[in-house]
Amino acid sequence: MTVSLQQTEKLLKGNYRFSTLGFSMLITRLKGLYVVTPTQAILETAMGEINAFLTKFKNIMKADCTILETIE
Repeated sequence: MTVSLQQTEKLLKGNYRFSTLGFSMLITRLKGLYVVTPTQAILETAMGEINAFLTKFKNIMKADCTILETIE
């Protein structure tokens, strides 16, 4: 599973709850960066980090992937 740029922006602006602690921490950190500097470059960086995390930990993130699939 990968997230698009639009999904990344919605993730960083929204309030979603994830069961994987590491993923929640990643999203919280990226939200902080995006609040300070809401640019396209930050969104692209965030999308890359989120997709790398999802690729690495996809086996333990089935419940969280279900949430991500609902974000359009």
